[in-house]
Amino acid sequence: MSESKSSKQGFSTRAIHHAYDAYAGYGSLNPPVYMSSTYTFPTIADGAARFAGEQAGYVYSRVGNPTTVLLEERLANLEGGEAALVTASGQGATTSLLWTLLQPGDEIIADKTLYGCTYAYFHKGLEKFGVKVRHADLTDTAVIEQMISPATRMIFFESPANPNMRLVDIAAVSAIARKHNIWTVIDNTYCTPYLQRPIELGADFVIHSATKYLGGHGDLLAGAIVGPKAILDEVRGVGIKDLTGAVLSSQDAFLVLRGLKTLSLRMQRHSASAQTLAESLEAHPKVAVVHYPGLKSFRQYKLAQRQMALPGGMIAFELKAGMDAGIRFMDQLKLFTRAVSLGDAESLAQHPASMTHAVYSPEERAAHGISDGLIRLSVGLEDVEDLLGDLDQALMSA
Repeated sequence: MSESKSSKQGFSTRAIHHAYDAYAGYGSLNPPVYMSSTYTFPTIADGAARFAGEQAGYVYSRVGNPTTVLLEERLANLEGGEAALVTASGQGATTSLLWTLLQPGDEIIADKTLYGCTYAYFHKGLEKFGVKVRHADLTDTAVIEQMISPATRMIFFESPANPNMRLVDIAAVSAIARKHNIWTVIDNTYCTPYLQRPIELGADFVIHSATKYLGGHGDLLAGAIVGPKAILDEVRGVGIKDLTGAVLSSQDAFLVLRGLKTLSLRMQRHSASAQTLAESLEAHPKVAVVHYPGLKSFRQYKLAQRQMALPGGMIAFELKAGMDAGIRFMDQLKLFTRAVSLGDAESLAQHPASMTHAVYSPEERAAHGISDGLIRLSVGLEDVEDLLGDLDQALMSA
């Protein structure tokens, strides 16, 4: 399929068809899985040319595989980016990109709310090797100009943020970063390109844990980076090949390609069900606050309407009776499964303070907007009436 034809087609069509011609693959409806670690060369001259980057072709699956390359082309197209690079996990995407771009003496400005393992990598990894990480409330764009120094190389954030759903104005922050020649890196895992496309809003790089909504079935680990091709070529040749080795297998790439085929349908269902549940939780007398971009009471509702196509499948909320009531609620859930991760067909519930964000100290969680009583729901694809019933019966015990 030609790029000119593909670019005129809708999101779902491109998610199913982009960059693969079934007739070029012996008529196979699904693209083949290339299970090879290494590749042959017709002659020594051909091998030397490939290693030198002078000839197109595969050398070793640590730096490229036909199945993973198809996934990369499709993800770049859906995100509106120049190129993509897939990795063994979302953490592999973050570390491979940042180890490549940063060096000792550099500084990062990061939002105050981050996924727990990202926070741990910043403070137990990057800082150990001389990269300074400075946190700020990036919902206040005025603070960014004040924090930028000659050493600042990058602004990093999630929107919505994991786990408290805070939004950052992607276009505004990206404009500030571009003015100062600073990279903007956004974790778009919660939204996927179906709900939000940060590159179209001015960001330089998008990161995904493809384990989540892109895969969609809880049966794989994968990550992705979307951004400028020249830099991602360097990340492939240095960040992954030499530094992290975070290589995605061809089998898992095939599963993500499968997940992309239903991404738009799933995101519509996740969002519709989450909206219903959020409205029900907000009206419940035992619930203190619900953080969900689709609620008009959400502090950043107008921003959500501007940069997100739909409010997504993630909900955060707190009970009036505090953490003990939250524990009783969690233990009473029957249909919602107590588990970390998100974006699966199954609905999941977790307690960030004791699970995904336990790497923060209690003082750090308080400073970064993650209360001990916060509960995070990943709303799945079950019948919404059944999910409502499960929440109602669990709230009775809270």
